[in-house]
Amino acid sequence: MGRLRGFLWLIAGLVVAIAAGVVAYIALSEAVATRPLRDQVTDPRTNVVVTTHVIEPRQLLTAEDLEFKEVPLALIPEGAVLEVDEAVGKIALTMLYPGEVILSQRLLDPNVVSGDGRMAVVLSEDEFLMAFPIVDLMSRIDVLKPGDRVDLLFSLDFPMEEGVAAQLPGAPVSAPGVVEEEAPVEQQVTFDLLQNVTIAAVVYEKSTDNRTTPAPQALLFTVSPQDALVLKYVVDAEGVVSVVLRAPTAEGLLKTEPVNMDYLINYYLIPVGER
Repeated sequence: MGRLRGFLWLIAGLVVAIAAGVVAYIALSEAVATRPLRDQVTDPRTNVVVTTHVIEPRQLLTAEDLEFKEVPLALIPEGAVLEVDEAVGKIALTMLYPGEVILSQRLLDPNVVSGDGRMAVVLSEDEFLMAFPIVDLMSRIDVLKPGDRVDLLFSLDFPMEEGVAAQLPGAPVSAPGVVEEEAPVEQQVTFDLLQNVTIAAVVYEKSTDNRTTPAPQALLFTVSPQDALVLKYVVDAEGVVSVVLRAPTAEGLLKTEPVNMDYLINYYLIPVGER
């Protein structure tokens, strides 16, 4: 009888222990399941702007260089950029690594004008900062922004052989028996003068009327000394320029051919009669 009673007490103890274990397991599972919800309440998070790849010093940031990342508010450093638009078009002052939080104190706005009227553009020792007047349509409609990469297309008159010029449409015809003075024979040629030029800044006209949006006045380019001389020569020779915007991913040199009257005649098979 005593053994039976002890055996019953043992079974009862095991049942109580198993029940306690089950209750503890259920309580622990519920705690783990509800922990993320409690963390969201007690540890709020927000989006910050980070880099998608390595950014070199002096590189102009584009939208492709940036993305959002959610982090706890407590871990956000002072000066963190919260909107992509706040960083696009800015210059990185230091090396930035993938996933690094963008800090406003590590960026430079190339369009900021200091007290002495100078633009905040960073130059290396082997570069010139060159102001290019805005005369073409693409630049005048204010589409171009700092950080954009552009090509500079020019049309310029070049000397050509007299015999070829006489066969082109519209060439002047001398009257019979009339000897005219020989004039320099020139033909317009359109070509891609400089490729993949980065716009460092856009300079706007000063406006006294706050209700009027200031018009762009000049583009600032950072170019090599030799490219600066080439660009100045063509401008001084009264070449006609068009600035064209590249795709953000088009960084290499593009193969183009200069276009003149002969090119158009041959490409479009334009019939040219004998004169």
